[in-house]
Amino acid sequence: MLWLILISGMFTPFIACNKYLEKKQDHSLIVPSSLTDLQALLDENGLMNVKTPAQMEASSDEYFLTTEEFGYLETGSRKGYLWEPYFPSSDNDWSKSYLPVYYSNLVLELIRKVPRDNQNKEQWDNIKGSALFFRSYNFLELLWSFTPAYDENTAKKDMGIPLRQTSDFNVPSVRASNEDSYNKVIQDTKASIPLLPDFPLVRTRPSKLAAYGLLARCYLSMRKYKNALIYADSSLKLYHQLIDYNGDSDIPDGITAGKPFNQLNKETIFYTLMNGSYYSYITAEIGSIDTAIICLYDSKDLRLTAFYYDNATGHKSFKGCYGTDYMFTGITTAEMLLIRAESYIREGQVTKGLDDLNALRAKRFSPNDFIEVTTSSQQEALNLVLDERRRELVMRGLRWMDLKRLNKEGRGIELKRIIGGQTYILRPNANYYALPLPEDIIRLTGMPQNPS
Repeated sequence: MLWLILISGMFTPFIACNKYLEKKQDHSLIVPSSLTDLQALLDENGLMNVKTPAQMEASSDEYFLTTEEFGYLETGSRKGYLWEPYFPSSDNDWSKSYLPVYYSNLVLELIRKVPRDNQNKEQWDNIKGSALFFRSYNFLELLWSFTPAYDENTAKKDMGIPLRQTSDFNVPSVRASNEDSYNKVIQDTKASIPLLPDFPLVRTRPSKLAAYGLLARCYLSMRKYKNALIYADSSLKLYHQLIDYNGDSDIPDGITAGKPFNQLNKETIFYTLMNGSYYSYITAEIGSIDTAIICLYDSKDLRLTAFYYDNATGHKSFKGCYGTDYMFTGITTAEMLLIRAESYIREGQVTKGLDDLNALRAKRFSPNDFIEVTTSSQQEALNLVLDERRRELVMRGLRWMDLKRLNKEGRGIELKRIIGGQTYILRPNANYYALPLPEDIIRLTGMPQNPS
């Protein structure tokens, strides 16, 4: 059976290989058949790299809206901001995240028709490994958005996501268990590692480095810290460069610039952006960073200038995206250091954890202002690294996952919104942490909705 792709033009915020994804004047159908064709599909950044979920960021505690700003929102966005049940039927995270899953599946099906030989084996392996990685990357983002926090005691019965492994729309979607869903992410990401190069030709492509980072993220969200340590360490042993906020070629105009960072900078292991739905625009354009985050920074911390600017409400707005107005959600060396630091500490290796923490912080202060953090207390060290995650990884699409896993450990983090003098609260471990599925998906598939 030939797979036919009807091509439509798509926006992409950076240069991509568009040969097989441009709209043709005669609306022709294109049949990818060669390895070059399949690589071109995976290189279409507008499909594969700018679709990560936004609603979980919009639901988190990293920003707030004034009552006046809240009034600008349409009804659905208001409901989402206040954690009220809302079931979007278009332009939603579910459909946007399953689009790269679809193309990954298509590539995995088509590559079976291309014989692997001594001449093409490196390219063949890279394409298959990349498709496995892209599918796993998006599965994990969907899990963080639409399923409960992973709990090994209940994961067999907790609802996960449909593990789509075919491009055939006629195959019905069925929700797997949370356990099976996370295991699929792990299984396929591990399968991609021997197929991928250590380093990508460009950071929008997968690599061993990125696959190690994805596994570190996955195990961290599952609270399997020993495994998170193994894969964060594997990533950092391959590559560990950081941007020096004191002055660096990746901050060409300095940290005071409107968008200080180069788009594909040296900290980037794998590049993705939050999707362009209205959820991301809440946080990027009219929201202010929560004052609790701003208070976590030392006054000499260079991130205060690199990440934020003063807005018209007298608060701080975020400007720390990587070269665009879209929120960066990819994997970085800084994130790997923080995962390894936290995992070291949780495994009782406090000194090693603090060494990683200080290695990062040394690049975020001027040499005259940098003071190493020290403690012999495991709990205090853990609190230090968790605070550092908030300072370093703000607006990266990671906070929702952190809230879910930390509240599972009894942190008791309660979220509050104040609108028109009324306070709205999201309790720890509330059902809403598994965000509502789109109503059209429920209607078409008959899948069970998340409890409200």
